[in-house]
Amino acid sequence: MSDTAMANATAGSPSPNVDPAIFSSLQAKIDQETAIKDELRNFVDMLSKQGRVTQSILSRVHNTPTEELEASVLVPCADSLSEQATTVKSLAEAASKYPFYKWNNIWQRDIQNVVSSLQLYDWLKSGNLITIEEVGQRLHVLVNVKDEDTFHITIEDYLLALTYTIEELSRLAPNAVTLGDYARPLQISKFVKDVHAGFQLLNLKNDILRRKNDALKYNVKKVEDVVYDLSLRGLIPKKG
Repeated sequence: MSDTAMANATAGSPSPNVDPAIFSSLQAKIDQETAIKDELRNFVDMLSKQGRVTQSILSRVHNTPTEELEASVLVPCADSLSEQATTVKSLAEAASKYPFYKWNNIWQRDIQNVVSSLQLYDWLKSGNLITIEEVGQRLHVLVNVKDEDTFHITIEDYLLALTYTIEELSRLAPNAVTLGDYARPLQISKFVKDVHAGFQLLNLKNDILRRKNDALKYNVKKVEDVVYDLSLRGLIPKKG
């Protein structure tokens, strides 16, 4: 048999060393993972859409006088956050069927956004920082799960969300002055300093968190500059 004929015969017959079933099995696994991703993505897309509404409502704080905050921002924001909580709960129920750390990158940023919205909403309402446990209660999901591979909000999610909240408050400080609210920057200054001090107590392993922590001091300084300018102009409200 010629070399060409031998080559054609070899090409036409299956290789004894490669079983085509291997690739059929791999394709089945790919299809399965694609179906899981699509299932989870539907919830995440809904959460993202609702999150944009919530953030749009919260953004009104930058041009809303303090006395109008309740009706214009806090009430509609509470309703929007309630819708997000329902979606987060549905996402958690679906996602808990699968390994958490295999799929959590799909929803991680949107979860951080809703946590940040909760933090900002609660601060505007009470001046206090909502805890990670309270976040879990409000969203009806577990937090900081160590031994069970199920959906939960991680400490990293909570802390990264807090850095976004501080960035938003550092924007609010000068905008509050524009609206004639000279007390708000003082309130923000105390809060961001307290948060920054709290971050200094943490031994952070996460690279993103370390970078965000480094950026916190610039937000602190930004608010301090606003307070300093108010002080120079004699606009600091008198206590009592």
